[in-house]
Amino acid sequence: MQAPVSQQIVLASGNKGKLNEFDQMLAQFNIQVLAQSQFDVPEVAETGTTFVENAIIKARHAAEITGKPAIADDSGIEVDALDGQPGIYSARYSGQGATEVSNYQKLLTEMKLHQNRAARFQCVLVYMRHAKDPTPIICQAAWEGSINLAPQGEQGHGYDPIFIPHGFDKTAAELTSDEKNAHSHRGKALAMLVAAMQEKGIIQG
Repeated sequence: MQAPVSQQIVLASGNKGKLNEFDQMLAQFNIQVLAQSQFDVPEVAETGTTFVENAIIKARHAAEITGKPAIADDSGIEVDALDGQPGIYSARYSGQGATEVSNYQKLLTEMKLHQNRAARFQCVLVYMRHAKDPTPIICQAAWEGSINLAPQGEQGHGYDPIFIPHGFDKTAAELTSDEKNAHSHRGKALAMLVAAMQEKGIIQG
């Protein structure tokens, strides 16, 4: 029999891939993660210049409108040969109407003349107890790897099909969800967030 849900947290994102990852990680603590779209929370302008600033903006916005605790994720991929691009612009790298495929195809095109294919995913998670929370929990983690020559794999989302993590001979889109949660930037940041939430007594167990 499934344990009762002890609390609900809003995820300041409409990304189903992210929602699934958070739900898998937090379900064991009887926490239900709800997409902000369930509360008709509109997208907020990401006017920050860093992942941290944008995550705070999104978490505060979701908490303010829903009246619930909120988690925001701001993440992206940094490519050394491109001076850290796309970075905070990863989700809209290919311009207006950007899709996951158009974004990674643009990145592959940009990388054609570069030998150095080193890259990393960055993830910043922010947890806000309420919209006026003066001390949100902030966790940051990275996942080192390189850019593949072509997309491979059907799992994951975003740039996963072109990212080969260190220690693997396949892309992030070819990993199982368990493998990804154990190694990814978001998996590591979420583990840090859970530990911090336990330390502060926000979640039990």
